[in-house]
Amino acid sequence: MIQILSLLFYFTFPSLIIYLCRKSSIMNKIGEILLLYIVGILISNLIVFPLGLGDSLKGIQDGLTSVMILLAFPMILFGCDFKSWKLKNAIIALCIGLVSVIVVDIIGFYIFNDNQTGFEKIAGLLVGVYTGGTPNLASLKIALDVDAETYIFVHTFDMIISFVYLVFLMSFGIKVFRLFLRQQDNKTTRQQECRDVTPVASEDNPTPYSGIFTRKHFIKTLDALCLAILIIGVGMGVSLLISGKVDNMLILILTMTTLSIAASFLPFVRKMEKSYDAGMYLVLIFSLVVASMVDVTAIDYRAGANIIAYIAFVIFCSLVLSIILSKIFKIDSDTMVITSVALINSPLFVPMIAESMKNKKVIITGITVGVIGYAVGNYLGIIVSQLLK
Repeated sequence: MIQILSLLFYFTFPSLIIYLCRKSSIMNKIGEILLLYIVGILISNLIVFPLGLGDSLKGIQDGLTSVMILLAFPMILFGCDFKSWKLKNAIIALCIGLVSVIVVDIIGFYIFNDNQTGFEKIAGLLVGVYTGGTPNLASLKIALDVDAETYIFVHTFDMIISFVYLVFLMSFGIKVFRLFLRQQDNKTTRQQECRDVTPVASEDNPTPYSGIFTRKHFIKTLDALCLAILIIGVGMGVSLLISGKVDNMLILILTMTTLSIAASFLPFVRKMEKSYDAGMYLVLIFSLVVASMVDVTAIDYRAGANIIAYIAFVIFCSLVLSIILSKIFKIDSDTMVITSVALINSPLFVPMIAESMKNKKVIITGITVGVIGYAVGNYLGIIVSQLLK
């Protein structure tokens, strides 16, 4: 029974938040995603489940986080106009992001080392995860021979501080950075959709999520979902053929991204006007589930305080350095932010932040940067670790 109620809650509660945001200007300024994060954390830390039910719920949460974001990924890409993508800015932003992480990581190594044996391995882990992602972190654990206790500690606080980083961006960080850096020449607001076939907000369509279940859009949205499932299946098949595993994230995301971008140019896909909105609703579900998995009481904050400080230093100081370099090389604020998120978190979080910025045009830049980060993260992590050894 708890499983059914949990699924109903996760799938329907985001619609309530959307409704409240449309009714309250204050809540609308906070944003759907940040509100769902707050609710999720409160639920996770205020509700105690009977013995056994917590483990059952965790299984549902793990499944939903994987399924929702994989389904959302191609559906969002179907709704983007890749003809307007600026390749030059993306390459410069990628270089700025990589350089910022590596430079700050090396500086932090000398600040927080405290003569700890094997600290260069932690430096390598952080470079790998903040230029790539969790798959790189797991790979580097083996490549650098990191003990399980250190790996779990780094991984745990990486997730916690990265989560704080996302909340910082969505609450006021994006607005602050737009004051320091120029904005894109063609700004995209909630009323200026990614492609010209997406309806704008009007009296007939008061919210971007409305109309999905109408006769006009439901079948096309269902087609988009089926196409997304097909692309996931093909991606898993390619992953299995190349790596022997269906869940090799680098191969899976590369395949899904390539096929989804190719599909976005097809006329019948471009007529799936609500694919982006449906994909973003899945991202809202993902946000609520992820937040409800955070247990702030189960953390030993005293152990490895220097490692915790090191992780926070790399995340936030690399962001500061990215701002400085973006100012020098004239990269706009939204491109800088989406690049940082793609590297620090992962390309899976790119649509979420693009939605917070009300700018869908940066999605392809963020995803491309994140995928390249997956490809180079292992190399950079090993190189930095060996240099600091």
